[in-house]
Amino acid sequence: MNICPISYEPCGNSKYSHKGVKLLTKNISTLNSLPLSQEEQLQEAASRSDKMSIQGVQPKLSAILNTSKEIFEIVDRGGRYILKPQNNFYPELPENESLTMKLAEKAGIEVPVNGMVYSSDERLTYFIKRFDRYGRNKKLAIEDFAQLAKKTRETKYDYSMEKLITIIDEFCTFPVIEKTKLFKLVIFNFLVGNEDMHLKNYSLITRDSKTELSPAYDLLNTTIAVANAEEEVALPLAGKKRNLTRNDLLVYFGKDRLHLNDTVIVEILDVINRQQSTWETLIQNSFLSSIMKEKYAELMSQRWIVIF
Repeated sequence: MNICPISYEPCGNSKYSHKGVKLLTKNISTLNSLPLSQEEQLQEAASRSDKMSIQGVQPKLSAILNTSKEIFEIVDRGGRYILKPQNNFYPELPENESLTMKLAEKAGIEVPVNGMVYSSDERLTYFIKRFDRYGRNKKLAIEDFAQLAKKTRETKYDYSMEKLITIIDEFCTFPVIEKTKLFKLVIFNFLVGNEDMHLKNYSLITRDSKTELSPAYDLLNTTIAVANAEEEVALPLAGKKRNLTRNDLLVYFGKDRLHLNDTVIVEILDVINRQQSTWETLIQNSFLSSIMKEKYAELMSQRWIVIF
């Protein structure tokens, strides 16, 4: 029996489940494969890199969902989705990111519609819906923390976790609420081995006259994706990037710096801790290879002991 790469539900002999397809839009009944192979997608990404508004080191394509043809179509401008094909240098990134985003959603972290679509060579490409677009070509105001901190793509690591708090205090409508979200996101990223949360992976969005943390994006277990990864966080916490302790994360960052009380911290930890068995099942049912599943589960178990 097949598993849907969008909803992670059984879908019989079909490639996608009914629920998975409907997460994209109610106006389609199926989703056709991308008419490009992995290599063709990488070539397209390289040839269009100077035309697209999306940036980053990982090859990306901008796309719209053509509902009449029930297929993603590559575009230079006005895309509503970002596609990330397989990477020749880092194995199984689409499968890794898709799984990590599913784990975040289970933990109550807001994420955009996302999943994977089959390509013409039957390989999987990750997709995520842009959360800064709505209606007919309307944009929501969004700025990443590098912009707010006046840093560049080259200096996106030149900051600290403590300084993230000053950005929230200065720009967010309700800073206390956003600090709670930040704490949950930091604990989550530690548990899943995401050591590449630099300034451009945090953003503020303004919607309904309220400025807040944007939905989470670019969540990956980078520790298993990058060979010999040694750091645990991209931005130093308490002056260090590795060997973080429970005290560093919960007491120093949660209580002393974010000023969260014990009740809030315990509630957040309880929500995450209750997901442990669900996360373990998702990892085993994911599209990662057996070796990568084992690495993902092992790392998560090690980190779980530190927090819980």
